[in-house]
Amino acid sequence: MGRGKIEIKRIENANNRVVTFSKRRNGLVKKAKEITVLCDAKVALIIFASNGKMTDYCCPSMDLGAMLDQYQKLSGKKLWDTKHENLNNEIDRIKKENDSLQLELRHLKGEDIQSLNLKNLMAVEHAIEHGLDKARDHQMEFLMTKRRNEKMLVEENRQLSFQLQQQEMAIASNTRGMMMRDQDEQFGYRVQPIQPNLQEKIMSLVID
Repeated sequence: MGRGKIEIKRIENANNRVVTFSKRRNGLVKKAKEITVLCDAKVALIIFASNGKMTDYCCPSMDLGAMLDQYQKLSGKKLWDTKHENLNNEIDRIKKENDSLQLELRHLKGEDIQSLNLKNLMAVEHAIEHGLDKARDHQMEFLMTKRRNEKMLVEENRQLSFQLQQQEMAIASNTRGMMMRDQDEQFGYRVQPIQPNLQEKIMSLVID
């Protein structure tokens, strides 16, 4: 004798409702996985519980975003508004631009150039030569700046050495003067300057 037919309606008892949801949710996920493997089907499943908790499943061969895009194309239903479509288009544009730049960079490195025609090869050659000219100009500017800085450092060092030498000479002169004054005070005499008249008499005697 088979089981009686269950009436499909909202389960009023909260505990029974939670238990039933858990069992049937797990059953749905299990069936989705089985049909994916058995039938090589692309399956996506999203379940929201009454408390807001989400359960999802997507077949390994296709991500959920790609599956929703395919659903939108085949069903004709708009899942995204214009703002999101423009954002997706901008992302696609940036990805293509990045791929193009990566390919151009490989060409400049000499990689993947077998498929290029003569015009493209000449463009790559021109870009490389232009880059070399820029690099040489920057290198020359760097060397000239370095030499100017070295000359400035040498001149600054020369001036500092001269100033130091002058200071050392002044200190030595002051030290000798102090030592002579100390000796004069120690022996009790001072060297008197020669009087002008006496100096003239000495000079006349030397001349005679």
